[in-house]
Amino acid sequence: MIGDVGVTRDGDVAVLTLRREAKLNALSLHLESRLLDAVRSDAVKGSRAVVITGGDKVFSAGADTSELREMTPEAIAEYYRESGAVYEAVAALPQPTVAAIAGYCLGGGFELALAADLRVADETAVFGLPEVGLGILPSSGGVTRLVRAVGPARTRDLVLRGRRMSTVEAHSWGLITEAVPTGEHRSTALNIARELAGQPPLAVSIAKRVITAATDAPRETALLLEQLAYATLNRIG
Repeated sequence: MIGDVGVTRDGDVAVLTLRREAKLNALSLHLESRLLDAVRSDAVKGSRAVVITGGDKVFSAGADTSELREMTPEAIAEYYRESGAVYEAVAALPQPTVAAIAGYCLGGGFELALAADLRVADETAVFGLPEVGLGILPSSGGVTRLVRAVGPARTRDLVLRGRRMSTVEAHSWGLITEAVPTGEHRSTALNIARELAGQPPLAVSIAKRVITAATDAPRETALLLEQLAYATLNRIG
């Protein structure tokens, strides 16, 4: 346990569990900081796959925006370098990551889930980005990742309208890897993570980086990256 974040191991899989249930796992500065510590922990460093979950009832109802309201622009910039860096830290993990989602997955919670490689959600999950309605906008990678995942039109639909979407709709948009019956999100995510943990770790890590780079790179560059990565892995193998 690291503060409000449970850190356990299931064989080669590290499981990080948000434990601020009384506040629906709202991502306070403290919780973000503890999650960042967990991401950097030896339990995660020594793992071959990572599952991130909020437990049985809720993933996260979003960031605790009240803490940021009185911050100056300079303080906000510092926040992104400190606890606010957790979203990019999750995305940058060399291991494959799986978000196991039930209940609310809103605002910063949705952004955290989007930072994972794969997402498993049960029938109770509800997704949304309500920030614009609060006079702000998603700023922890949500807009950037959504545009790349579903395109600008659907990103505008979610961000500007602030509407909520079900697991069924999120799955139809390709945002969810697997939609499962109520209560099966964690076990399914663990099964996927165990499968991923059985893959050659260097190949998984390099493939992750090539996929990320190929999202933005011109076609010729993306092809070259694939070929160079293959040549490297083939030589090592």
